[in-house]
Amino acid sequence: MDKFAIIVAGGTGTRMSSAIPKQFLPLAGKPVLMHSIQAFHEYDAKVKIIVALPTGLISEWKTLCSRYSFTIPHTLAQSGKVRFDSVKNALSFVKLDGIVAIHDGVRPMISKGLISRAYDHAIAHDNAIPVTPVTDSVRMTNGNMNHPVDRSHLRLIQTPQVFLTSLILKAYQQGYQDSFTDDASVLEAAGETINLIRGDPYNIKITYPEDLVIAEALIKYKTGV
Repeated sequence: MDKFAIIVAGGTGTRMSSAIPKQFLPLAGKPVLMHSIQAFHEYDAKVKIIVALPTGLISEWKTLCSRYSFTIPHTLAQSGKVRFDSVKNALSFVKLDGIVAIHDGVRPMISKGLISRAYDHAIAHDNAIPVTPVTDSVRMTNGNMNHPVDRSHLRLIQTPQVFLTSLILKAYQQGYQDSFTDDASVLEAAGETINLIRGDPYNIKITYPEDLVIAEALIKYKTGV
């Protein structure tokens, strides 16, 4: 069974307050996106990697690959206006008989253990969605009113989300809906049951400037530097 990895890197990083797209920001000596790609390559060099990038950033990405001597093979797909379009475009490079992981390009701390666990579970159970428990207290707001919510029933969703290609290709034949916040919600709308697996608290998403600081600290902690 062929393995694919779609790395979605279509954002512009407006919340980073930086002129550099967040997927290109430097992290431990190389752009964030390179860490994400490298994680899948190190898990299995045979994984076919597809990177969804805005058309306007492809030339800059190729320049970065040359500058950092980044030679991990990958196919470039054009990202769309919303994540749904980006993934759908990338799926055009995926074969029907296989398994595909869909990962946020700005989750550079993804571990080989989580990648392996997600692929293995999806092979056995059709899909695998990593989650972590909510540890903070939570309140639901409604106008000026608010009330506590039982956090024991809540989970934070991560990527990579992994699927049998036959199922996710079929699911992405649907029209876009505002409720499609991730790939699991697309599959669920197609009538499939979602399977949750244990995620990784280190698998953070780079959204704000402080996230880069945390990621740098985590890399130093893991490498013992």
